[in-house]
Amino acid sequence: MARSPFTPSNPQRIAVVGGGPAAHRFVEAVLSAQDHHVTVEVFADEPHLPYDRVQLSKALPEHVDLTLGSGAIWADPRVTLRTGCKVREIDPGARSLRTDTGHSVEWDELVLATGSDAARLNIPGAHRAFVYRTLEDVAAVRAEVRRLRTALGRPPKAAVVGGGLLGLEAAGGLQELGAEATVVHSRQWLMNAQLDQGAGQALNALISQRGVALHMGERPSGITLDKKTNEIAAVEFAESAALAADMVVVSTGIRARDRLAHNCGITTAPRGGIVIDDACRTSAEHVWAIGEVASFDGECVGLVAPANAMAEIVADRLAGGSSRFDGFDTATKLKLSGVDVASFGDAYGEAEGCLEIVYADPARGLYQKIVTTSDARTLLGGVFVGDASPYQSLRPLLDRDLPAEPGQYLSAAGGEAPDSELPDDAELCSCNGVSFGDVRSAVACGVHEISELKTCTRAGTQCGSCVPMLKKTLDQELAKAGLEVSTALCEHFELSRPELFEAVRSLELDSWDAVLERFGTGLGCDICKPAVASILASQRAQYVLDAGRSGLQDTNDRALANMQRNGTYSVVPRMPGGEITPDKLIVLGEIAKKYGLYTKLTGALRITMLGARLEQLPEIWKDLVEAGFESGQAYGKALRNVKSCLGSTWCRYGVLDSVGMGIRLELRYRGLRSPHKFKMGVSGCARECAEARAKDVGVIATSDGWNLYVGGNGGATPVHGELLSHVVMVSAVLGRAL
Repeated sequence: MARSPFTPSNPQRIAVVGGGPAAHRFVEAVLSAQDHHVTVEVFADEPHLPYDRVQLSKALPEHVDLTLGSGAIWADPRVTLRTGCKVREIDPGARSLRTDTGHSVEWDELVLATGSDAARLNIPGAHRAFVYRTLEDVAAVRAEVRRLRTALGRPPKAAVVGGGLLGLEAAGGLQELGAEATVVHSRQWLMNAQLDQGAGQALNALISQRGVALHMGERPSGITLDKKTNEIAAVEFAESAALAADMVVVSTGIRARDRLAHNCGITTAPRGGIVIDDACRTSAEHVWAIGEVASFDGECVGLVAPANAMAEIVADRLAGGSSRFDGFDTATKLKLSGVDVASFGDAYGEAEGCLEIVYADPARGLYQKIVTTSDARTLLGGVFVGDASPYQSLRPLLDRDLPAEPGQYLSAAGGEAPDSELPDDAELCSCNGVSFGDVRSAVACGVHEISELKTCTRAGTQCGSCVPMLKKTLDQELAKAGLEVSTALCEHFELSRPELFEAVRSLELDSWDAVLERFGTGLGCDICKPAVASILASQRAQYVLDAGRSGLQDTNDRALANMQRNGTYSVVPRMPGGEITPDKLIVLGEIAKKYGLYTKLTGALRITMLGARLEQLPEIWKDLVEAGFESGQAYGKALRNVKSCLGSTWCRYGVLDSVGMGIRLELRYRGLRSPHKFKMGVSGCARECAEARAKDVGVIATSDGWNLYVGGNGGATPVHGELLSHVVMVSAVLGRAL
């Protein structure tokens, strides 16, 4: 029977099967592309509002809200969202579908956004392995780590099968939860789908340095269960010894959820996925497919950028447009804290006659490669490991002429690329297809705040990797217009850090909630939360973890200990000047023996005890505090220690009492919070045994008094401190000069 024309009383009915990011983007796009002659009904298997799978790793250490957008689209009267509702069958001929409750729904257009499932192992014992794909998966993994830690009384050994993007994020999250993680990967280097051998080997080194063990070049042949406890005992291999494990997490890829389409006769690809053309149409009339379930040119890709592009193409087509899908953008950036990895374009250098400009330093875990045409002018791709800073400026230049010699973009080799302005049609945000021109137009129309710019253009609202470039472009446009460039701390606070510091001090605010209510918006981020925590701690003599402040701190600050590579913690009591009484020394020995801790003298004249489990820390600190110890701040953004030599008390070269000065300085400034950790040093003479000039603040004795130095740095790029004051008295060193 012919259908009536679409009118306000007879709107176009669109059904969407799937409730992931692709479905969310489609609903947003169709509501903005169409008038009110449309209704959209979304059927989501999961019980949640559509959430951001790109950020799934954030939800492993602790529950976080990953809901996409503000939720406003689900309140639109044209939209109905049915969560926890599975579609069992579709009938393209009758244009209807049936849910698992037997409910039948008719539609005029059907969009399949069913996504994908995590691939599983087909080996003995695989039914006991966890996967890493949904919020439920992440919650189950988190609960298992905590159960095993309690049951075993030690950090559980977790084997992560799969060394791709998601597998590495899973390993990092498991480690943060306190497990010992080992990545099992079938190839010789990690992320082999995105990285060439040189980059992969550099990544191997970086991941190993983080304390994640690697078992490379082999697939598991089975998972062994303990016959007595029925718990996982090991991962078996065909050609090498078994790997001891208490739990297994599988992250070996995805499998398109195409069974609904296959069962009703819609064409699916041999390797899985629903076959689509460049308009995202399937083989059935009025049925479309988008996201990870869609197979274009025989390929399905689990990336957000093509999923968003497909969603907007279908919305445009349903509104009468003619846009087309032109293929997958496979640019990738690793979201594992502390590991900088990115690749885009022809990362393998497969184009005929291409040039590869490479800088490699395997010992430091550094690898940078730029791929160009044979004349070294047109950018074809790039790979960056250990230092991915060039990615932001190079990614928008893909398939364009470089403004400078390729080698200038190799920052690890000391290159300095020109600060050139990128063309309007270059893509700034690949996730959402936002060009530099889109951003500049928005700025020209009066959008002058980064948060408003993100809302207006959608740039930086998904994976977030383009936000630095978005901020840079905003500042450039404001400067060109002669307007004041924002010094906002982040999108949640309009004030700069110094301004916020003074405002909090003036109003005597004492909590994150009070600061956010008075000066901020939203929920905060990884930039403003630690900054506010530091401001509050430096202004008020209050315990940094009280009154809701613990959520602003990182893992080490919350635990009052440093997490080590195997998931245990090191406990470092403060010992000003390295002095310790015999009684306190005995207490340290007793505690180390009681908890089975490894003890070591640090380079900062303290004793560290390593190997403590997270649940042991409260009892350890209870014993230490009762013995008169306090935290040595070895983990905090605060004064770590004051290193000193023997000075005039013992050393024959000593001019002044460096030990006494070191103790007085440490007791004077202990616990002082700052934006970053800082150290001090006191040398009793010009021989400089305490290396005071390599510290943030250094004091060196002379025959006339103390010389005060500031700005030293003993890190990767050592810098000597500069003389701030010559021949100052003790009172000046302890107070006014600092």
